[in-house]
Amino acid sequence: MVRFTAVGLRYPAPNGGEGPEALSDLTFTLPDGSFTWLLGASGAGKSSLLRLMHLAQLPTRGTMEVLGVTVRADRRAQLPALRRRIGVVFQDFRLLPYLSAFDNVALPLRLAGRSESSARPDVTEILRWVGLAGKETSLPQQLSGGEQQRVAIARAVVTRPQLLVADEPTGNLDSHQARRLLALLTEMNRLGTTVVVATHSEELVASFPAPSLVLEAGKVVHHG
Repeated sequence: MVRFTAVGLRYPAPNGGEGPEALSDLTFTLPDGSFTWLLGASGAGKSSLLRLMHLAQLPTRGTMEVLGVTVRADRRAQLPALRRRIGVVFQDFRLLPYLSAFDNVALPLRLAGRSESSARPDVTEILRWVGLAGKETSLPQQLSGGEQQRVAIARAVVTRPQLLVADEPTGNLDSHQARRLLALLTEMNRLGTTVVVATHSEELVASFPAPSLVLEAGKVVHHG
């Protein structure tokens, strides 16, 4: 479950003081196993909200509960273990340039202590699912933007996370690959993963009716 109660987020101002709130008074609950579209115009606060959900940022006020854990600044020691239960698809991919596609995807499994022999079948299967069979040894710079995005998606889901957040995951994909990605996300959701997808694609949203969380100027204006 993801539960926000009167959550606000304020980034520091360039001069070192406090800037305006990027997110204000967010109150909502996403049940375990739910699928939610995160919608809103550019600058509405979608990426900031996802940063809170995957614990890259802590709220400056309010109460935030992620996967049954109340997240607090004075309990930072609990965050690494909690982050390992969350998969993230970043808008800018964040692939390690010196690792192959296979090794980028395998990295979270290795960090979790999985052996090479047990990780290899999972990595191979997820790369096949995202259409990258035969690209296992390619470095990121040898891949197209769409292929890099699919590596990033594979890395996010290979651990079978309890919560998956994705920031514009189809931005560099053609319509066929976008549908394939949506099939992967909905299958993970069917198996119990809570999924939150930020997107501008009306076509993608229309293809899979699900509840939406709509932001405007850092506030929730619709949920349901």
